[in-house]
Amino acid sequence: MTEYPPFAVTVDLVVLTVRDDEFCVLLVRRGVPPYQDRWALPGGFVGFDEDLPDAAARELTEETGVPEPVGHLEQLGTYGGPKRDPRGRVVTVAYLALLPDLPTPVAGTDAAAADWLPVSRIADAELAFDHDLILGDGLERARAKLEYTPLATAFCPPEFTIARLRTVYETVWGTRLDPRNFHRKVTSTPGFVESVGRATEGDRGRPAQLYRRGTAELLHPPMLRP
Repeated sequence: MTEYPPFAVTVDLVVLTVRDDEFCVLLVRRGVPPYQDRWALPGGFVGFDEDLPDAAARELTEETGVPEPVGHLEQLGTYGGPKRDPRGRVVTVAYLALLPDLPTPVAGTDAAAADWLPVSRIADAELAFDHDLILGDGLERARAKLEYTPLATAFCPPEFTIARLRTVYETVWGTRLDPRNFHRKVTSTPGFVESVGRATEGDRGRPAQLYRRGTAELLHPPMLRP
């Protein structure tokens, strides 16, 4: 009879937001070995009686002080390379969270620091474990889903202007969009956004209509990049 070695299960989170017009990821600086002092995705071991989403929410709060995600949370993938963790055989289930801008995180448990870091500044950084791979997959998933779903609204507050939403697309995709064309696409796509019937003061004192996320799960037609 074949014998299999025991293994542990962890959860890791790719938590993304748009902060000060920059596409940012939530990272923690590890305070303990292995990879002490290296940046890593928040996460940790799953308890024996703990469901995976519950473990992800708990680790996020314990390591960064960020409350349970109030935006979008989905399972990203499973990573089980035999040498991904020097402590032994560890399989991790990664989650992707898209959140509106939140306060500066506070490090806890085994994290020495926690911060929102611009994605553009960590492109060449060596994250702990295989978190470079997981982060890359999370960024690709997020950028792709903005193409055909209304998930860009997860980066916005409950009520937002079309200009605010356009900034999200421009920041995540790293490109400029024509304001009039974007406004037309967004407001003419069924179920994308809904007017709340109020306006706020926009740029140069011009009133800007406020919107909230609509009921659509998919965008028809998709928001094609220029």
